[in-house]
Amino acid sequence: MEDHDGNRDGVLARALADCAAGRARGIDCILSTEGAQMRGVARRMLGRDDLADEALQDAMVLIWRKAAQQAGGAGSARGWIYAVLRNRCLTILRDGSRLASLPPEELTRLQEARQDLVPDDGWRLLAGPGRLGDCLQALDDHSRRAILMAHVAGFSHGEISARQGVPLGTTKSWIRRGLASLKECLS
Repeated sequence: MEDHDGNRDGVLARALADCAAGRARGIDCILSTEGAQMRGVARRMLGRDDLADEALQDAMVLIWRKAAQQAGGAGSARGWIYAVLRNRCLTILRDGSRLASLPPEELTRLQEARQDLVPDDGWRLLAGPGRLGDCLQALDDHSRRAILMAHVAGFSHGEISARQGVPLGTTKSWIRRGLASLKECLS
């Protein structure tokens, strides 16, 4: 569902404005435009359909409640929507009670599956077409991978450091410099 200019973010910005004004069509628009992709992201992060559905529902409630904070604000409406979803998924991952019913080997598999959220050669699919993809392409491989591991898969800086086999300070530098480059590129 894109507007006549093909500007998905514009459609989502208007949907957030509708949510902020209390019009339910805003949520309907977000779900019809991004619902399937949002559920896919949640499923990849959480590894379970039931948790993905819970995360998506919780994220939509938060989006409805907090839309006024983003509506008409700076930044990408789509980016904000996915940040809400990502944060909800991370909260679920950190809440051990939801995962406690799983056997230890399943928990290990879920944690390892997070690594697969950031494919070495398919990261462009995560960014989609547009400026974000172009800006991510301009980053060096180490910074891009570290940023995607942190902000897509939800790894901590320490986890990224261990997985990449580099000192923690190096990981933090890659992320800090990469985010600064992204901010400059996107503004």
